[in-house]
Amino acid sequence: MPDYRHILSERRGDVLVLTLNRPDRLNAAPPAMFDELRGAMADLSGARAVLVTGTGRGFCSGADVGGGALASDDPGKMTFEALTKSYNPTIVAVAALPVPMVSAVRGPAAGIGCSLALAADFCVAGETGYFLQAFVNIGLVPDGGASWMLPRLIGRARATEMMLLGDKVPAAKAFDWGMIHKVVADDALDAEAFALATRLAAGPTMALGLMRRGLAEALESDYAGAMLREAENQRTARGSADSAEGGQAFLEKRKPVFIGA
Repeated sequence: MPDYRHILSERRGDVLVLTLNRPDRLNAAPPAMFDELRGAMADLSGARAVLVTGTGRGFCSGADVGGGALASDDPGKMTFEALTKSYNPTIVAVAALPVPMVSAVRGPAAGIGCSLALAADFCVAGETGYFLQAFVNIGLVPDGGASWMLPRLIGRARATEMMLLGDKVPAAKAFDWGMIHKVVADDALDAEAFALATRLAAGPTMALGLMRRGLAEALESDYAGAMLREAENQRTARGSADSAEGGQAFLEKRKPVFIGA
C-alpha cells in the first residue's frame, strides 16, 4: 500500500478500509485528503468492497482548504479549484466504483464529509453521528454534490431544511428520514460497518457493480430507458462466472461461493 499523509489504507480480507486520519481536526479534509482517497480507490488490487471511516471522534467535519482561502486575494477561485480538481472528482470516483462502498459515521459528517458519507451505498452511523450542511452559517452554498444528492435521498422539503437552516440532523433522525442505512451503538459501529462490507465483498461483484451503476442511471432516465439498461446489464451479468456459480448452487440447493468474476 502507498504511504499517505491524510488517510490510512488497509486491506482486510476482501475489504479495502480507508480511514480519514486527521483526528486533531475532526478529520477536516484538505484537498490532498480527497486526492489520496481517489488514488486509493483507483487501485483496488482485487478488493471487492470499500469501507470509509474516520479516526477519533468524527467522520469528517468538512473541507479544510488551509487558512489560505481566507487569506487569498481570490478566495472564490481557490475554493472553485479545490472543488473541481479534488473534492468533486473524488465524489464522482465513488459513484464510478465497480464495487460497493460502506461509510461508518461517528460524530460529525459535515459539508464535504456529509457528501462523502452519503455517496456510499450504505451509510452506518453511531448514535453520536450527525449530518450537517452548515454552509448557510458562513455565507456559502452546499457543495460536493449535496444539492443533487439530498433531494433524491430525503425529498426537497427536508433537503431545504438542511441547507437553508443549517441545523444538525442526528443519526436517529437521518435514519427516520431514509437518509442512512442503520444506526448502531458507537462501540458497535466499526464491527457493524465492517461486517456489512464483508458481506458485500462476498457477493457477486460484477452484478453488484452493475446494480449500483443502474441505480444511479435510473435517477436520470425514463422508465423505458431504465428497463433497457437493466436488460443490457443482465446480459453482462449473465455471462459472469458468479452467475454460473449462482445458478449451479441454486440447482444443488446450497449457498453460492462467489469469486468476484
